[in-house]
Amino acid sequence: MTKTLHFKNTSISYTDQGKGTAVVLLHGFLENKKMWNAFIPEWSKKFRIITIDLLGHGETECMGYVHSMENNADAVHEVLSELRLRKTILVGHSMGGYVALAFAELYPDVVKGLVLLNSTSRADSDERKTNRDRAIKAVKQSFQNFISLSISNLFSEENRERLSEAIDNVKQEALKTPLQGIVASLEGMKIRVDREVLLHLTPYPKVLVLGEKDPVLNYEETKEQIEDTQVQLLSFPDGHMSHIENQEALQEELLLFFKSI
Repeated sequence: MTKTLHFKNTSISYTDQGKGTAVVLLHGFLENKKMWNAFIPEWSKKFRIITIDLLGHGETECMGYVHSMENNADAVHEVLSELRLRKTILVGHSMGGYVALAFAELYPDVVKGLVLLNSTSRADSDERKTNRDRAIKAVKQSFQNFISLSISNLFSEENRERLSEAIDNVKQEALKTPLQGIVASLEGMKIRVDREVLLHLTPYPKVLVLGEKDPVLNYEETKEQIEDTQVQLLSFPDGHMSHIENQEALQEELLLFFKSI
């Protein structure tokens, strides 16, 4: 059952199912809270699962022309305040991971555990920033082409045929994202700060989930962030979409992690 609250004149959409320790699931760029639908039935048997549409995605409205990771983190915090949750485990896919890290910096006492799913704590390189600007131009020129290419490029090449139906579903959901939401998120990701220090200094358990053939995040480079830390590494042999490409294994591994906290 979807619920809505208003934060800074913006309608925020979320779901809340199950009982127990709260686990907040944050989707990535061009995704929405429905990306977690396959996981909720199992996880909500033991945990309270909250999914939130981030700014300008799904059923959550846009909030201006730049959706910073901090803006998103504040919206997430508003949902948790509404639900009177004092502690939570955060799981963020890709951009959702950037939001989870911003949340962890702004509201450290609320975080009980953190999962970065196909995500990174590092800021955009100059090259990535240039690519964000190119993406903004591309989406303004041809919305559908941009979505179609962006989504296909998230999966490892070997999976593009095998998972063609799932990829089509992801594209259909992505097409519902308004242009303003896409541009504002690209601007927000471009200006996000480096938060690698949180992987080293925060006291709660953390997991970094990576795909060895991720076309977006270089596996070896991203893995470097957790050298000399207590962060657990969970590697899969596929791309950027572990929740689809490695769904069953991911579901089991994260359930074990939630239970360990």
